[in-house]
Amino acid sequence: MNPLTIILKYVNEYWFEECLEQFIKSNIVEKILLICTSEYSFQSEKCKLIKSEHITSGKFLNNLLNEIKTEYFAIVNSCLPIYLGQNALERLLNVSHQTSSAIVYSDFYEFDSYSHIDHPLLDYQIGSARDDFDFGYITLFSTASVKKALKKYGEIEDVKYAGLYDLRLKTSIENRIFHLPEFLYTIDTSNAKKSSNQERHFDYVDPRNRTTQIEMEKVFTSYLKNINAYLEPEFDKVPEYKIVFPVEASIIIPVRNRIQTISDAVESAVEQKTTFPFNCIIVDNHSTDGTTEIIRRLSIKYKNVKHIIPERTDLGIGGCWNEAIYSELCGRYAIQLDSDDLYIDSNVLQKIVDMFHKNKYAMIIGSYKTVNLKLEEIPPGVVDHKEWTPKNGRNNALRINGLGAPRAFNTALLRELGGFPNVSYGEDYTVALRISRQYQIGRIYEPIYLCRRWAGNTDAKLTIEQANKNNFYKDKIRTIEILARQKLNKTEK
Repeated sequence: MNPLTIILKYVNEYWFEECLEQFIKSNIVEKILLICTSEYSFQSEKCKLIKSEHITSGKFLNNLLNEIKTEYFAIVNSCLPIYLGQNALERLLNVSHQTSSAIVYSDFYEFDSYSHIDHPLLDYQIGSARDDFDFGYITLFSTASVKKALKKYGEIEDVKYAGLYDLRLKTSIENRIFHLPEFLYTIDTSNAKKSSNQERHFDYVDPRNRTTQIEMEKVFTSYLKNINAYLEPEFDKVPEYKIVFPVEASIIIPVRNRIQTISDAVESAVEQKTTFPFNCIIVDNHSTDGTTEIIRRLSIKYKNVKHIIPERTDLGIGGCWNEAIYSELCGRYAIQLDSDDLYIDSNVLQKIVDMFHKNKYAMIIGSYKTVNLKLEEIPPGVVDHKEWTPKNGRNNALRINGLGAPRAFNTALLRELGGFPNVSYGEDYTVALRISRQYQIGRIYEPIYLCRRWAGNTDAKLTIEQANKNNFYKDKIRTIEILARQKLNKTEK
């Protein structure tokens, strides 16, 4: 018997049979399981038709595994033409065998009618447990490793969309997942409709995907319990700090070269109506485009606008936040306002601080609406992160790449925990995970913030390399946090 079964979804396109033929001709492929919603005729005895609408269904995958008699199986998950490189399948098999890896995946090329573009992927780590980790379009599995994992941790959950996610997580607990940094195949994207970076960035918060998110959370929570990283909804009390603050709240705006938007942001801050004193601390990270002059004029016009230019020149956004929160100007609570963005009205600051006073939270996170520079709503619209719950939010935070905005902090506690990492991506996520490990985070589910999307945003039009760099960093932060939670659970036992 040949060692490999291919699981391939049928696509009703002119190119499909050409792609299928590659697998039929392979000397190491024993069986091809064609997933199809209707009848489809084929000539090869290697092929077997299996009717299903959702390859991600848990019930379907459990039944499918019973069909697999080979040592390995590969899931080819593409609705685009896919073309194998030289000895691509053989290479995946050899690497899996040599490294004793349960899952192997590789880099690939994208062909866009004009050129081949490298599409490198990331190495897998324990913090890569997010549901949108990119394995590319061909993923090889060791059948024995998968079946052993499912026997120990339970078969794939009865879910419609999260079955593959559950399969991967359970297999990863005691097995190696190996990334092969070789370009083993090509995906033809010439006729594909490409979504923008912005649309991909917000996929997981699209309200249309809420059913999927609920399933993903269920699967992920079970995984955390299996690896002893799950935290019960029991929180430490925020300490009572005997510190005299100059004001009750500070709006923090880190900025560098935002001449087009900084005035609107500052005006949004100073227009806040409160029953307590507040200020707006702008940390100007050595702007060179005229932003500094605008801030200087605004600080003269408004007495509660404080302009800080750091002595250091090596600061990221997190470092700028540290300049603000450790400053003698900072208030009891520090509230985020990005230099691109606006508060939705003049009552936001009062609403956040009232919530701090009432519930003694360590941190509060609001909801926002995505708009363009004209303040017109654009997809995905309102982002409220309703997947966060007092019962399981601190666990589910490890599954997704962000927790919402605006973010507000108890300043004294934030100082005690060491402030922010000096980076310009993921600094807020890092702090939120650390806080949620120990303290309760409050949520405001109505939109109180306008997140303006435009060409100047730091996450606009990211290259593959930059997106990988960002995702790798957040995966690393999740790795740190999962290890810390495992250590905490082990200590408490």
